[in-house]
Amino acid sequence: MSHPPASHRPASHHPGASRPTTAASRPTTDEARRLHTNAVVDRGLELLLAHDMTAFALLWAPDGTMEFPFAAAGQPARLDGQAAVVDYLAGYTAMLDVRGIASQTRHQTADPSTVVVEFEVEGVAVATQKPYRLGYIAVISVGDDGIVTYRDYWSPQAAAEVLGQPA
Repeated sequence: MSHPPASHRPASHHPGASRPTTAASRPTTDEARRLHTNAVVDRGLELLLAHDMTAFALLWAPDGTMEFPFAAAGQPARLDGQAAVVDYLAGYTAMLDVRGIASQTRHQTADPSTVVVEFEVEGVAVATQKPYRLGYIAVISVGDDGIVTYRDYWSPQAAAEVLGQPA
């Protein structure tokens, strides 16, 4: 899937974006880091359901990455930096109208800044107006400035079928 470039504003100027963490509010204990990580994931899912992909992308740290280990030929396998994530996600809602999170399981890891999330998203493919349900597994690491790495394990073939494109 290719997405048109989009302009973006700094996180502090977007109403849906999270606030930067200050030195006094940085999580220091493992429990605090785990709570912070899960809060960022919760906010991301809220923004996905609200169709606010700019605010969702602004959850990334300025130098954060988004990786697609199963990327289809011709599609990016990695996005470097928050601006690249903003650009990539700009056209998402023109393709998929997310209506709900059908299921979600979180697996906490030994690193309190990393969580594995298995989830299914349901909605409507905009071009075909057909309902869909797609499964994802995301390995998400969160630092003080936002998402540091987001590894998105999804099926390009399933997505192509939903979008009415050749697999």
